[in-house]
Amino acid sequence: MSTYLVGADLPATPAGERFGALVRRGPILRMPGAYNGLAALQAKAAGFEALYLSGAAMSASMGLPDLGILTVDDVCVFIRQVSRAAQLPVLVDGDTGYGEALNVMHMVRAFEEAGAAAVHIEDQVLPKKCGHLNDKKLLPVEEMAAKVAAAARARRHLYIIARTDAAASEGLDGAVARARRYLEAGADAIFPEALTSAEMFREFARRVEAPLLANMTEFGRTPYFTAEEFQAMGYRMVIWPVSALRIAAKAHERLYAAIAREGGPKSLIGEMQTRQELYTTIAYADYEALDASIVRSVVPR
Repeated sequence: MSTYLVGADLPATPAGERFGALVRRGPILRMPGAYNGLAALQAKAAGFEALYLSGAAMSASMGLPDLGILTVDDVCVFIRQVSRAAQLPVLVDGDTGYGEALNVMHMVRAFEEAGAAAVHIEDQVLPKKCGHLNDKKLLPVEEMAAKVAAAARARRHLYIIARTDAAASEGLDGAVARARRYLEAGADAIFPEALTSAEMFREFARRVEAPLLANMTEFGRTPYFTAEEFQAMGYRMVIWPVSALRIAAKAHERLYAAIAREGGPKSLIGEMQTRQELYTTIAYADYEALDASIVRSVVPR
């Protein structure tokens, strides 16, 4: 249920501190992707305590490819609606940091002000690619370390996760070496992207002493593992970045095809969220009651 205006118990602790506490508390922090406010409310209703905002999902929802096209301001629009709707800590995909060290610092401050709890920054060069595609180009390790150090210097409370895409081109040894350097530069946690086997996940966790984030995306290079399996392999966090968007996009296809074919959506009404279900999710009645309770201002004579 939305608590943005009607909630009496809005969080007082900064989002980054709440995120860090969840990571430390355990068990593994499960973060489904939520690419708009409604999805955030539905994830919260399902019992999740933190959410993930994927660059791929944001881009696709705007009809754009995930090639580093979004700007900091674009992403802040998504952060505001997701964090405001659910009042849960949100981990945000920060791509490559939108430039060099000063740009990264600007991103950190902007994301914090928009309501983000955590961000991950990757060591690709622009134009970046989805981490599960081929031929990714990487920054020199010291240039990425400088970005991580800039992010750590700029943050007030934001939890900083350094992502490395090095496994595909530099092997596990290269990914481990980079991860250790990023931790020295100030990262709170590490995200090894596109590992391809349970053995790789376990070995990376054995060699990198830090909270680790796993990415369980569909149709990628990582085999399917459950949250519990990732935890057993040594991971503290897991994301399902684009799952919600994929489900919604497939439903959109079916709906539009039905309307084009049948002249209306009647055959799919049984699969739709009802008006009452929607109103319950967005706390329609609570907002209505709040509106009715506000006393009209009277201008003194």
